[in-house]
Amino acid sequence: MNILKMEHIKKAFGKNEVLRDISLQVDQGEVVAIIGPSGSGKSTLLRIATMLETMDGGEMSYLGQKAAWNGPDGRSVYAPQSELHKIRSMYGLVFQNFNLFPHYSVLKNITDAPVCVQKRPRREAEETARALLAKMGLSDKAEAYPCELSGGQQQRVSIARALAMNPKMLFFDEPTSALDPELTGDILKVMRNLAAEKMTMVVVTHEMGFARDVADRVIFMDGGEVALEGTPHEVFDEPSSDRVRSFIQRVM
Repeated sequence: MNILKMEHIKKAFGKNEVLRDISLQVDQGEVVAIIGPSGSGKSTLLRIATMLETMDGGEMSYLGQKAAWNGPDGRSVYAPQSELHKIRSMYGLVFQNFNLFPHYSVLKNITDAPVCVQKRPRREAEETARALLAKMGLSDKAEAYPCELSGGQQQRVSIARALAMNPKMLFFDEPTSALDPELTGDILKVMRNLAAEKMTMVVVTHEMGFARDVADRVIFMDGGEVALEGTPHEVFDEPSSDRVRSFIQRVM
């Protein structure tokens, strides 16, 4: 079953075409890794998928519900806000730089959206939050503030915050790029566990080992286009593109 379907997505900033006719679909339980050089459009694609950025053309739907489509002039038209609100509840996003509220405790960071947005009872939200913190190895950090945590701990809190909304899928935008190598391993372990639990994930990453070992499908982007898409074996071991082969040799 398709959770996300994107067709012929286009995006430009001025005269700079950042995405050129990108199509992508993600099935339930699938882990999709998006790799490629800096400036290839990976993060922009993620921002469009999560509606932090508007696209210039194309169509996008979640679980068959249309979020955006081409209007009569060929440019994208978005669904009414009431429908977009429902669609946004289907996914969570884990940012590169954590994006925790510095003046909220860890517990409040995790429970704020379930209580305020989903109108869940506070006690239920706190029980969920504490269970997620235990899962992340952070049971003793509920009352701490972000400034008291390491970068790896902050990122695990941000993953718990995303999971607290019970999303159908998670997006990760370079989740380890702000961390030193020692802390990176902790985050990748959490993500591997989520993959084992069949959480649907789209991961923009420079961690080639993770993409190779955990992803079901790898998308290589270059110059705003999908240069290659396939299984990890097809992309890493037998790439049909010289450009992809050159990139893999440099980064592996």
